[in-house]
Amino acid sequence: MVYRFLFTISFIFIVFGIAVGGFNIIEELIHIIKSPDYLITDYFEIAGLGGAFLNSGFLMLAFTFIFKLLKINPTGVSVAAVMTIGGFALFGKNIFNVWPIVAGVFLYSIVIGENVRTYLYVSYFGTALAPITTHLVLDKGFDYIGLIIVLIIGFFLPPLGSFALTLHRGYNLYNIGFTAGLLGMFIGGILRAYDLHPEPRLIWHTENQLLLSIFVYTFFYLILLYGLKLNGWTFAKYKSIFKYSGKLLTDFVLLENEAIAFMNVGILGLIGTSYVLLVGAPLNGPTIGGIMTLAGFGALGKHPKNIAPVFLGVMIGALTNSQPVNSPIMVLAVLFGTTLAPIAGEFGFIWGIIAGYLHSALVLNIGSLHFGMNLYNNGFSGGFVALFLLPLIEAVKNIKNRIVEKWGERNGN
Repeated sequence: MVYRFLFTISFIFIVFGIAVGGFNIIEELIHIIKSPDYLITDYFEIAGLGGAFLNSGFLMLAFTFIFKLLKINPTGVSVAAVMTIGGFALFGKNIFNVWPIVAGVFLYSIVIGENVRTYLYVSYFGTALAPITTHLVLDKGFDYIGLIIVLIIGFFLPPLGSFALTLHRGYNLYNIGFTAGLLGMFIGGILRAYDLHPEPRLIWHTENQLLLSIFVYTFFYLILLYGLKLNGWTFAKYKSIFKYSGKLLTDFVLLENEAIAFMNVGILGLIGTSYVLLVGAPLNGPTIGGIMTLAGFGALGKHPKNIAPVFLGVMIGALTNSQPVNSPIMVLAVLFGTTLAPIAGEFGFIWGIIAGYLHSALVLNIGSLHFGMNLYNNGFSGGFVALFLLPLIEAVKNIKNRIVEKWGERNGN
């Protein structure tokens, strides 16, 4: 079922890209490959809808085929990985720049004597650093030294990713985004020292809203309907996923079934799309990428109950800080800030709001550390928010227990 799902959504993106792209679609695809793509670079704006959707569909198809080649039994993490790649293939990843990172991770697996499947998902999510490939390899022609550097970056992702997980203990769903941010921070620092860093940019598409709205809503309604069909055209047992905190790795395909997972993917996609339109932001490469990621993790930890407090916390930040609620960084912070959903799921509604609020502030500043070369900037921010909050939550819990204990002793006496 999962293979059928992944192949189908890949072909939907490819067919839609060809349909809206016309005769210039290959030129658009080439332009995407050659253009700098660090945050925020909307492929819709620099190349066109056709090339962007074709790029996304091709990448989802390619990474699904890798599952087949390696004889992987895909689950919820597979859905999250492929849909995240597909989403970011609308603003940062392309059919060239992801592969050196993947190759670096595979090389690490071979060197330490592990099967490449061991760190397969690290390689998938590690494509967060794909803009570094474009910057170091294609910025001034094809640079082989730059290619070697990117391979080395991919090589060190697995050990760093394993360590990063111990820091936030699975409460930041975008663990490799946090890892990529740490790597990107050092890479950015080195590039800045030699005046080789990229300049800040914001390329943001605002047109074609009716077409994109129809496509995105239809896409996620079809996913919801597919899940409902598998579930006997009923929402029965859907609420069973609400009992899970969402902490890594909460794989709904394994814990429940494909039907429940697909229903959740569709519902989260519709929620994300509606939010973007309700606040008056455009549907474009970055926002659809955010919606795809939010929905993809509907198979791996996120559900309406644990994302709602984080949504609310980021919105409170957006409504009270200096950034308009429909500004690019705040809209993306709401969509991607749901990386902190496990905090709400584990520790409750209030802590989820606090996590979202803190994220809305931190994400404004943290991108400058890696110069936008880590596409999962919200995952980087989310990691630090989790690091900051977890000991505070533990301290508050200890204080509360101590007060209760003292109160009990006083009443006992």
